[in-house]
Amino acid sequence: MSHGILGLGGGGLVLNSSMKTGTEGANRLSQQNGNGCGTKPTTGGNGNGNGVGTNREVVARWRVPMHGKVYEIEFEHGTASGKRVLWIDKEEIFRRDWMFKLVGEDTFKLDDKRCIIRVDPLPGFKYCYSLFVDGKSYEQFTESQAKALKTWEINLKDNFYRIVLEKNTLNIYVNGKLIEESGEFVDGGTETTFVEDGNRFVLTARTSGNKREGIVHSLAVNGVTVGDSVAAAATASGLAESGDSGDAQ
Repeated sequence: MSHGILGLGGGGLVLNSSMKTGTEGANRLSQQNGNGCGTKPTTGGNGNGNGVGTNREVVARWRVPMHGKVYEIEFEHGTASGKRVLWIDKEEIFRRDWMFKLVGEDTFKLDDKRCIIRVDPLPGFKYCYSLFVDGKSYEQFTESQAKALKTWEINLKDNFYRIVLEKNTLNIYVNGKLIEESGEFVDGGTETTFVEDGNRFVLTARTSGNKREGIVHSLAVNGVTVGDSVAAAATASGLAESGDSGDAQ
């Protein structure tokens, strides 16, 4: 996707080396046996913040961009006990132990969106896991978010910034936090200026003059224009640190 959303882990991640993983992974995930997609259960925290490690049978992961943040959703499914556990950003949201029905749906909220995780049976005692957000499949939702959002990732010395513009609301988020600055009218559009850790950000919106392209959004950091991709962000970091005022694209 052009706005760097899938670059942050768009597809569901399957714990199975024989299947595609990472940004291009499928949303519908099949379990190879009753032991977590052909792997040993992963080890992680128990979600209560005390750092105690427990065995976790994570069978599916999704990364969902929403309101300037990217939420990591992890789903556990114990096919012997019927256990289902949902984790969001490493925090345990719900746990259902000893369920006699191994398939079905679980509903939860992500910000203001209603979400469903569905467990469907496959031949050979395997299972398929699907995520639905706001009535859309995971793929449909992330595609719609890519069209609705403009995202930049920037590393400046020891600081990381994820700048997200919601095109329909014109809200701007910095590392998941909504900023309060409003845009000022300039020739052909608007400019919004905000400062983080002494770094000056200017987000510009101007008409392209082309009906298909519509409004063009650009971001400059300390006078350097950066692209809306992770690769361009790395270039912008080097330019900003060296003091070069050239175009980072």
